[in-house]
Amino acid sequence: MPFQDTTDIESGSAEGLTAEEQLSRSAQQAMQDVGKATNDAMQGDFWALWKLVEAYAVPVLTALLILMIGYFAAKLISRIASRPVRSKVDETLGRFTGKLVFYSIMLFTVLGVLGMFGVSVTSFAAVIGAAGFAIGLAFQGTLSNFSAGVLLLVFRPFKVGDVISAGGVTAKVDEIDLFVTTFNTPDNRRFIVPNSQITGATIENISFHKERRVDVTIGVDYEADLNETRRVLREATEVQRDKMVKGEGRESQVVLSDLGDSAVIWTVRFWTTQDDFWSVKEQLLTDLKQGLDAAGIGIPFPQMGVHLRQEAS
Repeated sequence: MPFQDTTDIESGSAEGLTAEEQLSRSAQQAMQDVGKATNDAMQGDFWALWKLVEAYAVPVLTALLILMIGYFAAKLISRIASRPVRSKVDETLGRFTGKLVFYSIMLFTVLGVLGMFGVSVTSFAAVIGAAGFAIGLAFQGTLSNFSAGVLLLVFRPFKVGDVISAGGVTAKVDEIDLFVTTFNTPDNRRFIVPNSQITGATIENISFHKERRVDVTIGVDYEADLNETRRVLREATEVQRDKMVKGEGRESQVVLSDLGDSAVIWTVRFWTTQDDFWSVKEQLLTDLKQGLDAAGIGIPFPQMGVHLRQEAS
């Protein structure tokens, strides 16, 4: 045999070497074999070239073929795995699932090809584990946002189009990404909030229910008659009866709720649809104010009395 075949390297000689040292050793051996085969061919021994092709070209072509098959298989399997997630859960989570499956298959394919050339896979596993630990420490905040984004996409406490209060923002959800959530406010401002700030605090989904209760608190003079005040407030509430949601536990209420420092506190409750909430609340405030004014019932406001006393000299 004109040169030493790499398949004849004793397995015991590679023990204790790192993946980088194994690759360097294989490259050095290959360069030596190529140089020896070239010298033999120049001297008329073309059998050395054939042995060189058999020893290196055939394994390389086989490895390339395996990589190509693995690539197309990974694309196909990732597409199959992500399709039900996209259709039944969420488009963003489906894309993430497809990429995760694709890169996982490609990683195992590359490690298998390296194992064909005598490179220890366990060494690479240790390197990948150490690199993953270092990356995890460096991107701790980013990874927390990523995990929070996955939780939002899986458990779906809110969806695109909902109005929520979370992360210090109260606005409509425009997009839920793996790292951030985008909000649009009624005055056309955009907020981009990290997902970890959303999942790490209380989430209020304001538009989750189709019906909402309008609560209006109003104070009247202590001199006003309670029965008369209740009648005026109830009549003002009945003005928007067509906007009222009817059903069990959905009746409008006028409740004497507290006796304040300078006023008797009343609470008016009115059930309406989510779409009519703000318009109904504004109109209800208007009707209550006009009804009290027409009945001559005052709405007091906080006042401060100052008494001056002059001492005799």
